[in-house]
Amino acid sequence: MANREAIYGIGLAVINFLWWYGFAYGLGSKPQEEYTYIAGFPAWFFYSCIGGFILMVLLVIFVVKVLLVDVPFDDEEGGQS
Repeated sequence: MANREAIYGIGLAVINFLWWYGFAYGLGSKPQEEYTYIAGFPAWFFYSCIGGFILMVLLVIFVVKVLLVDVPFDDEEGGQS
C-alpha cells in the first residue's frame, strides 16, 4: 500500500519537473524580443510556474481524493478499549 502511494508521489514530482522544464526551456529559449506575454508575464514563465502550480494542485487533489486510501491506525477493529 505505502509503495503504491510513494510511486504516486514520485510520479507527481516527475510530472511537475517535466512540465516546468518543458515550458521554461521550450518557450524560454527564444530571444527576449520574441517573447509573448500572458497577464504581464512571459508565456514561458506563466505556463511553467503559474500554470504548472495550478495543474499540480489539481493533480494532487485528484490523487488524494481518488487514488489514495484511508488507512485506519486502530489496533482493534471492534471499538474502544
